[in-house]
Amino acid sequence: MSHPQVLLFDETSVRNNLLPFTFTRPVCDIRIGILTIREKWEHDLKCKTSTVTQPYLRGKFPMEESEDNLFINGSLLPYDLLVEAIKSLAFGETLVQHGVVLAMRFGRDKNDFQQRLTNNTSSNIRAYEHPVFRVQNVWDIFSKNGMAIEADFKRLTAGRTSATAHESNTLINPEKIFIEPGATVMCSVLNASGGSIYIGKDAEVMEGSLVRGPFALGEHSALKLGTKIYGPTTIGPHSKVGGEVNNSVIFGYTNKGHDGFLGNSVLGEWCNLGADTNNSNLKNNYGNVKLWNYSQSGMTDTGLQFCGLFMGDHSKCGINTMFNTGTIVGVCANIFGAGFPPNFIPSFSWGGADGFTTYQLNKAYDVAERVMSRREVALTIEDKAILKHIFESTEQYRKKEHNA
Repeated sequence: MSHPQVLLFDETSVRNNLLPFTFTRPVCDIRIGILTIREKWEHDLKCKTSTVTQPYLRGKFPMEESEDNLFINGSLLPYDLLVEAIKSLAFGETLVQHGVVLAMRFGRDKNDFQQRLTNNTSSNIRAYEHPVFRVQNVWDIFSKNGMAIEADFKRLTAGRTSATAHESNTLINPEKIFIEPGATVMCSVLNASGGSIYIGKDAEVMEGSLVRGPFALGEHSALKLGTKIYGPTTIGPHSKVGGEVNNSVIFGYTNKGHDGFLGNSVLGEWCNLGADTNNSNLKNNYGNVKLWNYSQSGMTDTGLQFCGLFMGDHSKCGINTMFNTGTIVGVCANIFGAGFPPNFIPSFSWGGADGFTTYQLNKAYDVAERVMSRREVALTIEDKAILKHIFESTEQYRKKEHNA
Protein backbone atom coordinates (compact mmCIF):
# COMPACT_ATOMS: atom_id res chain seq x y z
CA MET A 1 0.00 0.00 0.00
CA SER A 2 1.34 3.46 -0.89
CA HIS A 3 1.83 6.07 1.82
CA PRO A 4 0.50 9.50 0.89
CA GLN A 5 2.12 12.80 1.78
CA VAL A 6 0.22 14.21 4.78
CA LEU A 7 -0.68 17.92 4.79
CA LEU A 8 -2.57 19.74 7.54
CA PHE A 9 -4.72 22.54 6.14
CA ASP A 10 -6.15 25.72 7.63
CA GLU A 11 -9.91 26.12 7.37
CA THR A 12 -10.20 29.87 6.73
CA SER A 13 -13.10 30.64 9.07
CA VAL A 14 -11.48 28.71 11.91
CA ARG A 15 -8.11 30.29 11.25
CA ASN A 16 -9.65 33.77 11.54
CA ASN A 17 -11.44 32.85 14.78
CA LEU A 18 -8.10 31.74 16.26
CA LEU A 19 -6.34 35.05 15.72
CA PRO A 20 -4.06 36.42 17.19
CA PHE A 21 -2.41 33.00 17.61
CA THR A 22 -2.74 32.13 13.92
CA PHE A 23 -1.12 35.39 12.86
CA THR A 24 2.20 33.63 13.40
CA ARG A 25 1.43 29.93 12.88
CA PRO A 26 -0.93 27.53 11.10
CA VAL A 27 -3.89 26.22 13.09
CA CYS A 28 -2.19 22.85 13.55
CA ASP A 29 0.74 24.41 15.43
CA ILE A 30 -1.48 25.53 18.32
CA ARG A 31 -0.59 23.76 21.54
CA ILE A 32 -3.43 22.10 23.45
CA GLY A 33 -2.81 19.31 25.92
CA ILE A 34 0.87 18.37 26.04
CA LEU A 35 1.55 18.48 22.30
CA THR A 36 0.65 20.74 19.41
CA ILE A 37 -2.06 19.49 17.06
CA ARG A 38 0.62 18.77 14.45
CA GLU A 39 2.67 16.74 16.92
CA LYS A 40 -0.41 14.66 17.79
CA TRP A 41 -1.04 13.78 14.13
CA GLU A 42 2.61 13.02 13.48
CA HIS A 43 2.68 10.74 16.51
CA ASP A 44 -0.49 8.87 15.54
CA LEU A 45 0.29 8.62 11.81
CA LYS A 46 4.00 7.98 12.40
CA CYS A 47 5.06 10.46 9.73
CA LYS A 48 6.13 14.05 9.16
CA THR A 49 3.55 16.54 7.90
CA SER A 50 3.56 19.76 5.91
CA THR A 51 1.02 22.57 5.78
CA VAL A 52 -1.56 24.34 3.63
CA THR A 53 -1.77 27.80 5.16
CA GLN A 54 -1.72 31.54 4.40
CA PRO A 55 0.74 32.59 1.66
CA TYR A 56 2.76 34.83 4.01
CA LEU A 57 3.37 31.89 6.38
CA ARG A 58 4.60 29.46 3.73
CA GLY A 59 8.23 30.53 3.93
CA LYS A 60 8.36 29.10 7.44
CA PHE A 61 5.64 26.46 7.03
CA PRO A 62 6.04 25.11 3.48
CA MET A 63 3.58 22.99 1.52
CA GLU A 64 5.10 19.74 0.26
CA GLU A 65 2.95 17.80 -2.19
CA SER A 66 3.32 14.47 -3.99
CA GLU A 67 1.25 12.55 -6.51
CA ASP A 68 -0.75 11.16 -3.58
CA ASN A 69 -1.70 13.59 -0.80
CA LEU A 70 -3.73 13.18 2.36
CA PHE A 71 -5.10 16.58 3.47
CA ILE A 72 -6.31 16.76 7.09
CA ASN A 73 -8.20 19.63 8.71
CA GLY A 74 -5.68 21.26 11.05
CA SER A 75 -8.27 22.07 13.72
CA LEU A 76 -9.00 18.38 14.40
CA LEU A 77 -7.68 16.59 17.47
CA PRO A 78 -6.92 12.98 16.49
CA TYR A 79 -8.23 9.91 18.23
CA ASP A 80 -8.30 6.24 17.20
CA LEU A 81 -11.61 6.08 15.28
CA LEU A 82 -10.91 9.28 13.38
CA VAL A 83 -7.33 8.31 12.57
CA GLU A 84 -8.45 4.97 11.16
CA ALA A 85 -11.22 6.59 9.10
CA ILE A 86 -8.76 9.05 7.58
CA LYS A 87 -6.10 6.42 6.94
CA SER A 88 -8.68 4.28 5.12
CA LEU A 89 -9.62 7.00 2.59
CA ALA A 90 -9.18 5.84 -0.98
CA PHE A 91 -7.60 8.10 -3.58
CA GLY A 92 -10.20 10.69 -4.62
CA GLU A 93 -12.34 10.37 -1.46
CA THR A 94 -13.32 13.16 0.95
CA LEU A 95 -14.34 12.66 4.59
CA VAL A 96 -17.06 15.11 5.70
CA GLN A 97 -19.18 15.83 8.74
CA HIS A 98 -22.11 18.26 8.57
CA GLY A 99 -20.61 20.04 5.57
CA VAL A 100 -17.16 20.39 7.14
CA VAL A 101 -14.28 18.72 5.31
CA LEU A 102 -12.30 16.59 7.75
CA ALA A 103 -9.88 15.05 5.27
CA MET A 104 -9.29 14.53 1.53
CA ARG A 105 -7.00 12.32 -0.53
CA PHE A 106 -5.99 13.28 -4.07
CA GLY A 107 -3.13 14.51 -6.28
CA ARG A 108 -1.39 17.82 -6.98
CA ASP A 109 -4.23 19.87 -8.50
CA LYS A 110 -4.60 23.00 -6.35
CA ASN A 111 -7.90 23.88 -8.03
CA ASP A 112 -9.18 20.47 -7.00
CA PHE A 113 -8.25 21.25 -3.38
CA GLN A 114 -10.29 24.46 -3.28
CA GLN A 115 -13.21 22.86 -5.09
CA ARG A 116 -13.34 19.96 -2.68
CA LEU A 117 -13.35 22.33 0.31
CA THR A 118 -16.45 24.12 -1.00
CA ASN A 119 -18.28 21.35 -2.87
CA ASN A 120 -19.13 18.31 -0.77
CA THR A 121 -21.79 16.75 -3.00
CA SER A 122 -19.79 14.41 -5.23
CA SER A 123 -20.16 10.63 -5.20
CA ASN A 124 -16.75 10.32 -3.54
CA ILE A 125 -17.93 11.89 -0.28
CA ARG A 126 -17.79 9.72 2.82
CA ALA A 127 -19.74 10.88 5.89
CA TYR A 128 -18.13 10.61 9.33
CA GLU A 129 -20.79 9.99 11.97
CA HIS A 130 -18.77 9.79 15.16
CA PRO A 131 -17.92 12.78 17.39
CA VAL A 132 -15.05 15.04 16.41
CA PHE A 133 -13.02 17.32 18.65
CA ARG A 134 -11.86 20.60 17.14
CA VAL A 135 -10.17 23.83 18.15
CA GLN A 136 -12.38 26.47 16.51
CA ASN A 137 -12.20 29.45 18.89
CA VAL A 138 -9.46 30.88 21.08
CA TRP A 139 -11.30 29.86 24.25
CA ASP A 140 -11.41 26.23 23.09
CA ILE A 141 -7.67 26.12 23.77
CA PHE A 142 -8.15 26.30 27.55
CA SER A 143 -11.71 24.93 27.82
CA LYS A 144 -10.80 21.67 26.00
CA ASN A 145 -7.33 21.44 27.48
CA GLY A 146 -8.18 18.89 30.17
CA MET A 147 -9.43 16.36 27.63
CA ALA A 148 -6.37 17.02 25.45
CA ILE A 149 -3.93 16.53 28.34
CA GLU A 150 -5.45 13.14 29.17
CA ALA A 151 -5.27 12.00 25.53
CA ASP A 152 -1.65 13.15 25.18
CA PHE A 153 -0.72 11.59 28.52
CA LYS A 154 -1.80 8.21 27.13
CA ARG A 155 0.05 8.87 23.86
CA LEU A 156 3.33 9.69 25.52
CA THR A 157 3.39 7.33 28.50
CA ALA A 158 1.83 4.09 27.22
CA GLY A 159 4.14 1.18 27.97
CA ARG A 160 6.69 3.41 29.70
CA THR A 161 7.79 3.83 33.31
CA SER A 162 8.05 7.21 35.00
CA ALA A 163 11.27 8.42 36.53
CA THR A 164 11.25 8.15 40.31
CA ALA A 165 10.18 11.27 42.19
CA HIS A 166 12.40 12.52 44.99
CA GLU A 167 11.27 11.39 48.44
CA SER A 168 10.81 15.02 49.57
CA ASN A 169 7.64 15.28 47.44
CA THR A 170 4.05 14.39 48.27
CA LEU A 171 2.42 12.49 45.38
CA ILE A 172 -1.32 11.86 45.34
CA ASN A 173 -2.55 9.23 42.86
CA PRO A 174 1.04 8.61 41.71
CA GLU A 175 0.02 6.18 38.95
CA LYS A 176 -1.30 9.24 37.06
CA ILE A 177 1.96 11.16 37.46
CA PHE A 178 4.70 10.78 34.87
CA ILE A 179 8.15 12.36 35.17
CA GLU A 180 10.43 12.29 32.13
CA PRO A 181 14.19 11.65 32.38
CA GLY A 182 16.22 14.63 33.52
CA ALA A 183 13.29 16.37 35.23
CA THR A 184 13.69 17.61 38.82
CA VAL A 185 10.83 17.83 41.33
CA MET A 186 11.67 18.81 44.90
CA CYS A 187 9.65 19.39 48.10
CA SER A 188 6.38 19.87 46.20
CA VAL A 189 2.83 18.49 46.23
CA LEU A 190 1.57 16.85 43.03
CA ASN A 191 -2.11 15.90 43.26
CA ALA A 192 -3.30 13.83 40.29
CA SER A 193 -6.64 12.82 41.81
CA GLY A 194 -8.43 15.20 39.42
CA GLY A 195 -6.32 14.51 36.33
CA SER A 196 -2.95 13.37 35.04
CA ILE A 197 0.30 15.26 35.69
CA TYR A 198 3.12 15.19 33.13
CA ILE A 199 6.57 16.65 33.83
CA GLY A 200 8.65 16.93 30.67
CA LYS A 201 12.29 16.15 30.00
CA ASP A 202 14.77 18.35 31.91
CA ALA A 203 11.92 20.39 33.44
CA GLU A 204 12.06 21.61 37.02
CA VAL A 205 9.43 21.97 39.74
CA MET A 206 11.02 24.06 42.47
CA GLU A 207 10.42 23.73 46.19
CA GLY A 208 7.03 24.54 47.64
CA SER A 209 5.05 24.21 44.40
CA LEU A 210 1.45 23.00 44.67
CA VAL A 211 0.13 21.30 41.54
CA ARG A 212 -3.36 19.94 40.95
CA GLY A 213 -3.88 18.05 37.67
CA PRO A 214 -4.58 17.83 34.85
CA PHE A 215 -1.22 19.52 34.26
CA ALA A 216 1.58 19.41 31.70
CA LEU A 217 5.01 21.02 32.07
CA GLY A 218 7.04 21.09 28.86
CA GLU A 219 10.68 20.19 28.48
CA HIS A 220 13.24 22.63 29.90
CA SER A 221 10.46 24.60 31.63
CA ALA A 222 10.30 25.51 35.29
CA LEU A 223 7.79 26.17 38.05
CA LYS A 224 9.42 28.69 40.35
CA LEU A 225 9.41 28.56 44.14
CA GLY A 226 5.94 28.23 45.64
CA THR A 227 4.01 28.20 42.38
CA LYS A 228 0.31 27.27 42.62
CA ILE A 229 -1.23 25.44 39.65
CA TYR A 230 -4.90 24.57 39.21
CA GLY A 231 -5.62 22.30 36.26
CA PRO A 232 -6.31 21.85 33.51
CA THR A 233 -3.14 23.83 32.74
CA THR A 234 -0.37 23.43 30.17
CA ILE A 235 3.00 25.13 30.20
CA GLY A 236 4.86 24.50 26.97
CA PRO A 237 8.63 24.06 26.56
CA HIS A 238 11.32 26.55 27.64
CA SER A 239 9.04 28.61 29.90
CA LYS A 240 9.27 29.88 33.47
CA VAL A 241 6.14 30.27 35.57
CA GLY A 242 5.49 31.51 39.09
CA GLY A 243 2.54 32.81 41.11
CA GLU A 244 -0.96 31.39 40.62
CA VAL A 245 -2.21 29.81 37.38
CA ASN A 246 -5.65 28.32 36.76
CA ASN A 247 -6.90 26.48 33.63
CA SER A 248 -4.53 28.19 31.21
CA VAL A 249 -2.30 27.27 28.26
CA ILE A 250 1.16 28.73 27.60
CA PHE A 251 2.45 27.68 24.18
CA GLY A 252 6.17 27.85 25.01
CA TYR A 253 9.24 30.12 25.29
CA THR A 254 7.17 32.42 27.52
CA ASN A 255 7.79 33.70 31.03
CA LYS A 256 5.39 34.50 33.84
CA GLY A 257 8.16 34.40 36.37
CA HIS A 258 6.63 36.18 39.35
CA ASP A 259 3.59 36.42 41.60
CA GLY A 260 0.26 37.34 40.04
CA PHE A 261 -2.82 35.51 38.77
CA LEU A 262 -3.35 34.04 35.30
CA GLY A 263 -6.70 32.31 34.81
CA ASN A 264 -8.69 30.85 31.90
CA SER A 265 -6.11 32.32 29.57
CA VAL A 266 -3.82 31.53 26.63
CA LEU A 267 -0.35 32.97 26.02
CA GLY A 268 1.58 32.48 22.78
CA GLU A 269 5.34 32.19 22.39
CA TRP A 270 8.03 34.70 23.39
CA CYS A 271 5.69 36.58 25.76
CA ASN A 272 6.68 38.02 29.12
CA LEU A 273 4.40 39.07 31.99
CA GLY A 274 5.91 41.57 34.43
CA ALA A 275 5.88 40.97 38.18
CA ASP A 276 2.43 41.03 39.79
CA THR A 277 0.56 41.02 36.49
CA ASN A 278 -3.04 39.89 37.06
CA ASN A 279 -5.97 39.16 34.81
CA SER A 280 -9.66 39.09 35.62
CA ASN A 281 -11.44 35.93 34.50
CA LEU A 282 -14.93 36.71 35.90
CA LYS A 283 -17.14 39.75 35.35
CA ASN A 284 -18.58 41.54 38.37
CA ASN A 285 -22.10 40.74 37.17
CA TYR A 286 -21.21 37.07 36.58
CA GLY A 287 -22.40 37.38 32.97
CA ASN A 288 -21.02 35.76 29.84
CA VAL A 289 -17.67 37.10 28.71
CA LYS A 290 -17.42 38.73 25.28
CA LEU A 291 -14.21 38.79 23.24
CA TRP A 292 -12.93 40.79 20.28
CA ASN A 293 -13.31 38.74 17.07
CA TYR A 294 -11.23 39.63 14.02
CA SER A 295 -13.70 38.12 11.57
CA GLN A 296 -16.53 40.24 12.92
CA SER A 297 -14.41 43.31 13.72
CA GLY A 298 -16.34 43.41 16.96
CA MET A 299 -17.25 41.52 20.11
CA THR A 300 -18.56 37.96 20.20
CA ASP A 301 -20.20 36.14 23.09
CA THR A 302 -18.06 33.22 24.28
CA GLY A 303 -20.91 31.68 26.26
CA LEU A 304 -18.43 31.34 29.14
CA GLN A 305 -18.61 32.81 32.61
CA PHE A 306 -14.86 32.40 33.14
CA CYS A 307 -12.61 33.78 30.40
CA GLY A 308 -9.39 35.73 30.77
CA LEU A 309 -6.41 36.92 28.69
CA PHE A 310 -5.35 35.90 25.16
CA MET A 311 -1.90 37.22 24.21
CA GLY A 312 -0.25 36.74 20.81
CA ASP A 313 3.43 35.97 20.21
CA HIS A 314 6.18 38.43 21.20
CA SER A 315 3.85 40.55 23.37
CA LYS A 316 4.86 41.76 26.81
CA CYS A 317 3.54 43.72 29.77
CA GLY A 318 5.17 45.68 32.59
CA ILE A 319 4.93 45.15 36.34
CA ASN A 320 1.54 45.44 38.02
CA THR A 321 -0.37 45.26 34.73
CA MET A 322 -4.09 44.61 35.19
CA PHE A 323 -6.03 42.94 32.36
CA ASN A 324 -9.81 43.08 32.10
CA THR A 325 -11.97 39.98 31.74
CA GLY A 326 -11.79 38.78 28.15
CA THR A 327 -8.79 40.72 26.80
CA ILE A 328 -7.28 40.07 23.36
CA VAL A 329 -3.69 41.22 22.84
CA GLY A 330 -2.17 40.98 19.37
CA VAL A 331 1.40 40.22 18.27
CA CYS A 332 4.38 42.37 19.39
CA ALA A 333 2.36 44.56 21.76
CA ASN A 334 3.90 46.24 24.80
CA ILE A 335 1.52 47.14 27.65
CA PHE A 336 2.49 49.13 30.74
CA GLY A 337 1.27 51.79 33.17
CA ALA A 338 -1.50 52.14 35.74
CA GLY A 339 -5.16 51.31 35.17
CA PHE A 340 -6.91 48.72 33.03
CA PRO A 341 -5.91 48.76 29.35
CA PRO A 342 -8.72 48.14 26.81
CA ASN A 343 -9.91 44.61 26.18
CA PHE A 344 -8.67 44.69 22.58
CA ILE A 345 -5.04 45.69 22.06
CA PRO A 346 -3.94 45.57 18.40
CA SER A 347 -0.64 44.12 17.26
CA PHE A 348 2.38 46.44 17.49
CA SER A 349 0.72 48.67 20.09
CA TRP A 350 2.85 50.46 22.70
CA GLY A 351 1.22 51.91 25.82
CA GLY A 352 -1.63 51.23 28.20
CA ALA A 353 -4.74 52.71 29.78
CA ASP A 354 -3.61 56.25 28.94
CA GLY A 355 -3.38 55.45 25.22
CA PHE A 356 -1.22 53.72 22.64
CA THR A 357 1.31 54.59 20.00
CA THR A 358 2.72 52.35 17.28
CA TYR A 359 5.56 49.99 18.17
CA GLN A 360 7.82 50.32 15.15
CA LEU A 361 8.87 47.21 13.27
CA ASN A 362 12.64 47.68 13.45
CA LYS A 363 12.44 48.01 17.24
CA ALA A 364 10.28 44.89 17.46
CA TYR A 365 12.93 43.00 15.44
CA ASP A 366 15.68 44.15 17.82
CA VAL A 367 13.81 43.05 20.94
CA ALA A 368 12.76 39.72 19.41
CA GLU A 369 16.37 38.96 18.46
CA ARG A 370 17.59 39.69 21.99
CA VAL A 371 14.83 37.66 23.63
CA MET A 372 15.20 34.66 21.32
CA SER A 373 19.00 34.61 21.53
CA ARG A 374 18.68 33.92 25.25
CA ARG A 375 17.18 30.56 24.28
CA GLU A 376 19.72 30.10 21.48
CA VAL A 377 16.99 30.54 18.85
CA ALA A 378 17.50 32.80 15.85
CA LEU A 379 15.00 35.31 14.47
CA THR A 380 15.09 34.16 10.85
CA ILE A 381 14.41 36.00 7.60
CA GLU A 382 11.13 34.06 7.45
CA ASP A 383 10.20 35.21 10.96
CA LYS A 384 10.89 38.83 10.03
CA ALA A 385 8.76 38.53 6.89
CA ILE A 386 5.86 37.19 8.97
CA LEU A 387 6.13 40.02 11.49
CA LYS A 388 6.34 42.58 8.67
CA HIS A 389 3.14 41.19 7.13
CA ILE A 390 1.36 41.34 10.49
CA PHE A 391 2.57 44.90 11.08
CA GLU A 392 1.22 46.05 7.71
CA SER A 393 -2.04 44.07 7.74
CA THR A 394 -3.05 45.20 11.25
CA GLU A 395 -2.47 48.92 10.71
CA GLN A 396 -6.24 49.44 10.46
CA TYR A 397 -6.64 48.46 14.13
CA ARG A 398 -4.14 51.00 15.46
CA LYS A 399 -6.01 54.24 15.89
CA LYS A 400 -2.96 56.49 16.31
CA GLU A 401 0.16 56.43 14.18
CA HIS A 402 3.03 57.71 16.28
CA ASN A 403 6.54 56.40 16.75
CA ALA A 404 7.45 54.63 19.94
